[in-house]
Amino acid sequence: MDVQPLYGTLRQRRRPEDVAELLLPVLEGRLSPAELTTLRQAAAHSLRRGVWQYTAMLQTFRQPVGASRQVQTAAELFDMVPAPALRYEEAGEVEAFLQEVNPLIGKTVGRNNYRTDRLDRAAREAQGLDLSKRQYNKRFRAVRHLEEKLLTMLAEQRKVQFEQIAKSGLAHTLSYEEFAQDVDSAAFIAYYTARCNLRSEFTISGQQRPYDQVADMLFRRCAGRKPSAIAGWLGAAAVPASPSANWWAIAHVYPAPEVLAALNSQQQGELLGRWTTLLHEMATYLGHIWARNTFARETMVVKQGDDSSTWNAAAGSWNKARDAWMNLLYALGMEFVLEEMCFGKALRLMAADVVAWHYSAGQKLDPNTQVWATLPLPWEVFAGTARCTRAQVELACQQAGLDPLKSGWLAPRPHGVVPFRPTPELVHGVSVANPYLATVLKRHRYFSGKPTRPLGPEAAGNS
Repeated sequence: MDVQPLYGTLRQRRRPEDVAELLLPVLEGRLSPAELTTLRQAAAHSLRRGVWQYTAMLQTFRQPVGASRQVQTAAELFDMVPAPALRYEEAGEVEAFLQEVNPLIGKTVGRNNYRTDRLDRAAREAQGLDLSKRQYNKRFRAVRHLEEKLLTMLAEQRKVQFEQIAKSGLAHTLSYEEFAQDVDSAAFIAYYTARCNLRSEFTISGQQRPYDQVADMLFRRCAGRKPSAIAGWLGAAAVPASPSANWWAIAHVYPAPEVLAALNSQQQGELLGRWTTLLHEMATYLGHIWARNTFARETMVVKQGDDSSTWNAAAGSWNKARDAWMNLLYALGMEFVLEEMCFGKALRLMAADVVAWHYSAGQKLDPNTQVWATLPLPWEVFAGTARCTRAQVELACQQAGLDPLKSGWLAPRPHGVVPFRPTPELVHGVSVANPYLATVLKRHRYFSGKPTRPLGPEAAGNS
């Protein structure tokens, strides 16, 4: 059974309905009538079956702008021809090009100071460079700009990676061989990943939860159990695992306790190591972002000048990694670690208008914010410059009126099964009924927080 189209969706942001459409021919003849009805409920809203057959929302994660223009400029100065097969959209391709051109002017990669790192006439002659000062300076500047572009690409790629982790864990790191071992497992992974990758909506009633009726049906096929509501993961015993289910792959996107219980100790240890390494990297990254900004820690409300997009992507990935790390501690019987080292969550920044909406509806600030503001910062705990224990977290949750277990501060968070809901067409989080109207509104910056462009015929013709 070819599951290559499903595998391709793991690194995209396809609508769950469109993934369900892809699942129908893959699971044909394998589903019971009830299961087929559940899957068709989602596929009925796919783009192929819709009136518009179109969405204004990108079907991929935002990708950094490549360096083809900068490479072309440098190549012309050095009388080189860039490799025709390369588009220089990957950092590795740009690095290889820089390793090739830097020696041509006697320059070391990373040495870009215009005053101290350029070669004078004597140094150029000593290295056999038959270049005038003007020719040399043009090449030096071109390479320096390309190296700056590479750093920007690496930073943007890291943000994209963290955004993917924040949404769907390690799903995008699965190889095709790992993914394709079992059809039912691949079906669940593809659909659940699409559900996890849903965009956030501008709302005060909470975001859609990814584990819906379709995901539950697909997961139960892997577990070999009859469909039933999940009462919660706390204290859940390991369930009989389907011998053919690919629990290792499923754990990359859905590290729930009963999934981790189906892994062997080596697999559990490997995932614990991967998530711990990611936590270390993310903690350092969060600390750097925090140092460059002046976030209002007591409220986490965005103010002018805050780099909210970078922070929220990193905070989301930290929380996802922390949840998986904590789930693995419990799976391995190592929850005693929390007694001495218990990293806190990282709260996302909230837009002021959303906070005002909460207050106008009679709601208060999220009590998790109070816990976040009370506990030591996660990167300080990871670096060993501050201490955060289970007792500290329990006290902070108690003061904020939160259950430390059910709120996810000290234990795997329970969840249930939510009804399937079609994916809304969003423009900067605001739901718009018509996808073509959504395209126009997006083009003219509506709901973006930026000055809008007029919608008149003249403006539309120039847009």
